[in-house]
Amino acid sequence: MNVQHDGTDLNVVEIGGVGPPVVILHGLAGSVREFLPSAQALRHRYRVLLVDQRGHGRSTRRPSDTTREAFVSDTIAVIEQCAGGVPVRLTGHSMGAHTAFLTAAARPDLVERLVLLEGHPGGDGPGHAARLRDFFASWPVPFPDHAAARRHLGNGPLAKVWVAELERTDEGWRPRFDADIMGDVAEGLVDDRWAAWESLTVPTSAVFAENGMFSEARKHEAVLRGTTVRRVDLPDVGHDAHLEAPDEWARILLDLL
Repeated sequence: MNVQHDGTDLNVVEIGGVGPPVVILHGLAGSVREFLPSAQALRHRYRVLLVDQRGHGRSTRRPSDTTREAFVSDTIAVIEQCAGGVPVRLTGHSMGAHTAFLTAAARPDLVERLVLLEGHPGGDGPGHAARLRDFFASWPVPFPDHAAARRHLGNGPLAKVWVAELERTDEGWRPRFDADIMGDVAEGLVDDRWAAWESLTVPTSAVFAENGMFSEARKHEAVLRGTTVRRVDLPDVGHDAHLEAPDEWARILLDLL
């Protein structure tokens, strides 16, 4: 389905249909494809709504607004239009987790429970957005075919999603996001959001990967400063734990929801 909000088209994929609504938000440069296995695991208990956030996937590729506030406003629109304003169980990965907790802080009446995978309110710090922008800009796009894309991107779980999501154009195959937009979006992740985190009133599960982005000290700080936060650890996986260990992630997600 398509949700139109603030001049932006948002692609929303619905899976299931029975039970309470669950909204899932992917990370930076991701798409709904990453969470299709998760949605299939949930479909018998929940109505799952997977959202391509602005600038990603099949949503508006080059939105005029890439601020955190715009992403939060989009999520609120999806909940109001697709879930009828009923409080949802909201989960997200990385940037999606960031969007999710900011949404819950802004509109606690719309969020019943939060499950955050590899998200943190402490900010990515200076230079992070520029590094991401440079990384995506270094891709030799358009790729002539999927094989060329695999040679450049590798065979990791996230790379496989990127290759599977390539969009065919007259010039060749392109990712479903633009490097400069990803850099602009990442700028919103630089500063800390502790005030929003500390204001959370909904039950929150912070799921961290053993080999993910965050040090033990940062994980501990997130739990310590969150009044409703419990910590869950995923062993032997990295930042993209939902792709590296989809069955274990789905089991934990079902339990936490």
